[in-house]
Amino acid sequence: MSDQHSGSAPQRDPADYLADAVRIAVENVQNQGGPFGAIVVAADGRVFEGVNRVTANLDPSAHAEVTAIRNACQGLGTFDLTGATLYTSCEPCPMCLATSLWARIDRVYFAADRHDAANAGFDDAVFYRYFEGTDADRGIMPVSDIALPPDQRVAPFHEWNSTATRIEY
Repeated sequence: MSDQHSGSAPQRDPADYLADAVRIAVENVQNQGGPFGAIVVAADGRVFEGVNRVTANLDPSAHAEVTAIRNACQGLGTFDLTGATLYTSCEPCPMCLATSLWARIDRVYFAADRHDAANAGFDDAVFYRYFEGTDADRGIMPVSDIALPPDQRVAPFHEWNSTATRIEY
C-alpha cells in the first residue's frame, strides 16, 4: 500500500472519508504498519492518504496524520493547507494536532478516541499531561534554555528578518 494517493474526488459525506481512514489503517496493520490511517481532503477536493509507518520506517514522526499532511503538501506544492479537512482513524496525538495547526488544516474528524487507543496499548496520556499539566508532569523530558549572549541567542531571527527572499509562514 502506498502512503500517498491523490486525485480529485467528488464531494462525499465526512463519514465516508472517515470510513476510508479506518479502512486504510486496517490495511496498514496487514502491511507491517501501525493501526492508524488518515486522509487529507484539500480545499480543491484532492485526496491524500497517510498511514502510520513509525516502526516500518524507524521514524517516530511517521504518524498517519503527519504522513497525510506531508503527502498533501508535496502534492499541492504548498505548506499551507487552508481549507483542507483531516479525517483520521484515531484522535490525533499532540504532535499530530500541532502539525495540523501548523498546516492550517480547517477541521479534523476522528473515529476512535484517545481512550480507545490507550486500551489497545497506545497510551498518549503522558504526552497530553506534558502539554496540559504542571511542571511536575513535564519530568519525562525537561526543556530549558541556556543563557547565551543576547545577540547570539537571536542571531537566526535577525538573519531571517534581513533576508529579502524569505518565505513567510
